[in-house]
Amino acid sequence: MVSVEIGIPNVPKTITSRVMSIDMLKALTSMSPHIDNVKRPELIGQVADDKTSLILAGLHACGDLSVTMLKTFIECKDVKAVVSIGCCYNLLSEGCLDIAGSQCGFPMSCGVKSAGISLGKSSRDLACQSAERWRILKEDAGLHNFELHAFRAAFQMVLCKYYPEIITSSPSIGRQGKVLRRQQQRRILQSSINCEEDDYSGSALYSHEFSCNGGTSGNETAAANKFLLFEKFSQSGLSCLGLKSLQETHFHEIWKEAEPFAELIGPYWSLRAALGPLLETLLLLDRLLFLQEQGSSLEAIMVPIFDPALSPRNVAIIAKRI
Repeated sequence: MVSVEIGIPNVPKTITSRVMSIDMLKALTSMSPHIDNVKRPELIGQVADDKTSLILAGLHACGDLSVTMLKTFIECKDVKAVVSIGCCYNLLSEGCLDIAGSQCGFPMSCGVKSAGISLGKSSRDLACQSAERWRILKEDAGLHNFELHAFRAAFQMVLCKYYPEIITSSPSIGRQGKVLRRQQQRRILQSSINCEEDDYSGSALYSHEFSCNGGTSGNETAAANKFLLFEKFSQSGLSCLGLKSLQETHFHEIWKEAEPFAELIGPYWSLRAALGPLLETLLLLDRLLFLQEQGSSLEAIMVPIFDPALSPRNVAIIAKRI
C-alpha cells in the first residue's frame, strides 16, 4: 500500500510491550505513534477508520495466560479477534467452582462449572501428554524415558522415608532426566565404538558379542549403572529442592526395593498417557464453550493447525467479533 500524497510505502508499525492489565491494553490502543513531517496515508478505494483494532495471539501461552487472553478478548472491545494455542495445562489454577467471577484457569465455562467437573493436578499433568510423540520415539529412547520415570518414583520413596515434611508441598524437581539421558547416550555411544574397534575371531568374537549385548557380566554392569544413575538423579533432585543428603540416606536400599517394579512402569505409564488427548480435549472444549456462552456477537471455532508430532499443543481456539 502506498500513500497517495507523499508516495512512500506505508510501513507497518508494531508496539511491543508487557501488558499487565486490561486498562493498560486500552491505553495502548488509544496511543498514536508520532511521525514527524509525515502525513497519515490515504487508502485507495477505502475509507480510513480512525479506530484502532487489535488481535490477541498466543502461541503456546503457558497455563493461565491462555485463559487471561480469552477473558481479555471478552472484556476489551478494542480486541476484535483472538488466536489462542495453549500449553502447560499442569500449571492451570483450579478449584474455584463455588466462587462467583472466579479467575481460575479451569473450569471457565458456566456449563462445565455447573457439571461440577474437577481434574486435579495429576489429570492436568496427563493432559500435557502427546501420543504422537510417543509413536515416533525409537525403542531405546522410549525405554530410557520409562527408566527415568522409575527413578522419579523411587526418588519419591526417598522423600517419603527421609524427608516426610516436604511431601505435603507437592515438590517439583524439574526435568532432571535430560542431563542423565545425555550422559547415558554418550556412554552407550562410547561402548558401541569400543565394541566395533575390537576385532576378535572364532570363540573370542562370540564371547565379545555376548558381553556387548548383555551377557551375565553385562547384566551385572547394567544393574550397577542403573543404581549409580538413580543415586545421581536423587542427589540432583535433593539439590533442586534445597535439601542436603542425610548421612543415613540409603539410596541402594531404596533402589533395591523399587527396581523389581521398574518393568511395570512402561505399561502403566502408557495406559495413563492414553488418557492425555481426552483430558486436553475437555480443557479446550471448556474454553470454546466459555466463548460461545458470550452470545451471538462472537464467533468461535477450534481447529488443529500444526503437526502434533512437531508441536503436541497443536489446537488453536480462534474467535472474532461479528
